[in-house]
Amino acid sequence: MAKSSAFIYVLRPSREGLADAPTPEEEARLEEHFQYLRSRLEEGRLILAGPCLDGMLGVVVFRAETEEAARAFMDSDPAVRYGLMTAELHPFRVSLVERG
Repeated sequence: MAKSSAFIYVLRPSREGLADAPTPEEEARLEEHFQYLRSRLEEGRLILAGPCLDGMLGVVVFRAETEEAARAFMDSDPAVRYGLMTAELHPFRVSLVERG
């Protein structure tokens, strides 16, 4: 198996107010997004994920073997797939990490 690399995608809400006042349908899709990332964490693929508290963006840092696999990981995120958020993918190097 090839060694995996880290990638990051930056998520931006597709509409103002999504974080503060989602519709019931958006809320359900956001829960799918959370569960998708939680399952990737359990698989050992997710490094970290979370939103900025001002609702302007979120980040997802994860492992993938290729850029194509990283793009598939990002595009499979329900928040991206359903158009709730736009996403921008970048290769990433984890240089420092807190150990708790």
